[in-house]
Amino acid sequence: MSTFTESEERQELRKQVAKLASSFGREYFTEKARAGEKTTDLWLAIGKAGYLGINIPEEYGGGGGGIGDIAAVCEELAAQGCPLLLMVVSPAICGTVIAKYGTEAQKQKWLPGICDGTGTMAFAITEPDAGTNTHNITTTARKDGDGWVLNGRKIWISGVDEADNVLVVARTEDAKTGKLKPVLMVVPTDAPGFEYNPIPMEIVSPESQFQVFMDDVRLPADALVGDENGGLAQLFAGLNPERIMAAAFSLGLARFALDKAVAYAKQREVFNGPIGGHQAIAHPLAQSHIEIEVARLMNQKAAALYDAGDEFAAGEAANMAKYAAAEAACDAVDRAVQTHGGFGASQEYGVAGLLVATRVGRIAPVSREMILNFVSMHSLGLPKSY
Repeated sequence: MSTFTESEERQELRKQVAKLASSFGREYFTEKARAGEKTTDLWLAIGKAGYLGINIPEEYGGGGGGIGDIAAVCEELAAQGCPLLLMVVSPAICGTVIAKYGTEAQKQKWLPGICDGTGTMAFAITEPDAGTNTHNITTTARKDGDGWVLNGRKIWISGVDEADNVLVVARTEDAKTGKLKPVLMVVPTDAPGFEYNPIPMEIVSPESQFQVFMDDVRLPADALVGDENGGLAQLFAGLNPERIMAAAFSLGLARFALDKAVAYAKQREVFNGPIGGHQAIAHPLAQSHIEIEVARLMNQKAAALYDAGDEFAAGEAANMAKYAAAEAACDAVDRAVQTHGGFGASQEYGVAGLLVATRVGRIAPVSREMILNFVSMHSLGLPKSY
């Protein structure tokens, strides 16, 4: 008999991750971010505890769990005020793609470092002139002897400065048809010809965004992950996990904001009693609680479908979960700011900074408009609009 509650193991995992994350906490996170420092010690602590690679097979240093487990880790970190974007990228996207399509040697080479946090891997797909349209990417991998030469540029690439390698989405020229085909390449961040510049952001986060430039980057034959004729299937293997993780990230932030707002509403007294006794304060917070729980349930469904191998149903659920979670997070933070009154805009109470952080969830890794396109077309059977 299936139930709507997570397994005891998953619930225990959440409890342990929350405990570890709370020993660092929001203050630690924002202090590091404002000082331009990294949260490496938290990252390594998660790895050491076995949570970072919980979705990766045990023989490569992982926990042998599913995407639902790593999503739970991501959500609980964010719920303690420590949202780590690289959780989405390194174990969930790169870890999944390499575990699924890598050779035995590639798995041995890259997965243990992803699991223990010492070999973090970034992911580079978005380009300045392609945006959401992955079919238009121009970064090209050309065969040269028994290796490859990579040329192109990427934008909005998270955590390149903290990663040893980047999984780059490029294209090869098909000699027979002249068409370009997508391929996945692991590129060391210290490779000659590989350069990156930070993009100044308004978000208070220790993790940075970068523009990446690749100018005749030479790579060995084993840099190619999967089959060079594997097409979009290999690329999309990382994108459902990305949406599930993005939803978990938003949900954690939403829960963090709501917890802050509820705590404040219980203790702040104006007009003879705590402000939480007024429906104008209580109802929006109750609404957020409902929206968060609904989105969490859809994300658990998406993860369960993905782990069961139902890619298409997982894609639909993951898109819906990501949409619902981003909306819930934006609303929860807005209501948290309002609940705090003037203090909502202060650094001291730490909710104003979440406005930009949660707002990004409506844009990345896929915009709400593209999700609505997906649902219109695939769920409702309406004509394609783009």
